[in-house]
Amino acid sequence: MDIQRKTELAEIARKIRVGIIDAVYSAKSGHPGGSLSIADVLAYLYFEEMNIDPKNPGWEGRDRLVLSKGHCAPGLYSALAQRGYFPVEDLKTFRKTSSYLQGHPDMKHTPGVDMTSGSLGQGASTSCGMALANKIDGTSVRVYAILGDGETEEGQVWEAAMFAGNYKLSNLCWLIDFNGLQIDGPIADVNDPSPYPEKFRAFKWNVVECDAHDFDSIEAAYKAARACTDKPTVIISHSIKGKGVSYMENNVSWHGAAPNDEQYEQAMKDLGER
Repeated sequence: MDIQRKTELAEIARKIRVGIIDAVYSAKSGHPGGSLSIADVLAYLYFEEMNIDPKNPGWEGRDRLVLSKGHCAPGLYSALAQRGYFPVEDLKTFRKTSSYLQGHPDMKHTPGVDMTSGSLGQGASTSCGMALANKIDGTSVRVYAILGDGETEEGQVWEAAMFAGNYKLSNLCWLIDFNGLQIDGPIADVNDPSPYPEKFRAFKWNVVECDAHDFDSIEAAYKAARACTDKPTVIISHSIKGKGVSYMENNVSWHGAAPNDEQYEQAMKDLGER
């Protein structure tokens, strides 16, 4: 990827992070940590990788994205707003009673959302159904899903992985946001789901790893996924929880908490908005 494009994507990711903080701060609740860790990936997916049309969100030929870790809706909403699905200013209505931007994505009310997600693990199964349907129909649609690393402790994820490998869903690409932290602490202490590569290969998946905050690495991972035509691909995305906000980085207490006024100002400074 050339330097100019990387600079453009970095600026988009920065704006996505600003939107995340604005949304959570305005709501006084939400999940900033895991939203910030996927901001660069979301920038790449929505502005480089996926075949989509913000002016026609329901277009049948669009690629699909399933945010299986639905509590990180602030990240998805901010990316959708930057891509033009709805006004950026609406992010400040996050979780308000009258808002179409609720705590988990809702495909019936929010433009650009492809699955109503909430309970962890369900997005993995739904993405398999989407991929299989499009494979049967012979379309060129690709299905992308983002899962949390703590989420992979769910048995449903591995049932879905077995299904996808068995049916050779080469149009399916999962990304595991491997930031090492979940609501109760380090995933290694709670219920360690590693090692990922060996497990997914055993389930007949193509396995790729990337640096979640390096666009060259992200691009190489998704190109490798496209190049694999006989099995699904999982990208093990090594990330930093709370990336971009100094006091949130690698701090599990920011899994699901909103900044106060002082912390909000510091976050805006960290993100270049002050």
